[in-house]
Amino acid sequence: MANENENKPLDDASVPASIDHMVNDDDDIVTLLADNGEEIDFIEVAGIAYRGNFYAVLQPVELLEGMEEDEALVFKVIRGKDGEDKFEIELDDAVIDAVFEEYNKLLDGMNGDAQ
Repeated sequence: MANENENKPLDDASVPASIDHMVNDDDDIVTLLADNGEEIDFIEVAGIAYRGNFYAVLQPVELLEGMEEDEALVFKVIRGKDGEDKFEIELDDAVIDAVFEEYNKLLDGMNGDAQ
């Protein structure tokens, strides 16, 4: 059975700070810690609300092995017990595709406003 909140839009009050500031700051860098302890810097491309969750679209500052220059990764943003936002790589292809579809809709809307 699907969660009843799954498809409800989220209000501004529930937007994590890590996503909210993406709208106001184009050059934000977030540093994530890889499993091997290596710090990796990412540029925050977008924050997307999808099915009751928030996702961050992040592009590595330096290309990661196997990635193309224009590729980005999707991370689920989760509020940790310490109150800090945690970025968890999204592995579900259906969710990744849906997040990028929402991102592309936002881009199309922005491009439409500029015309």
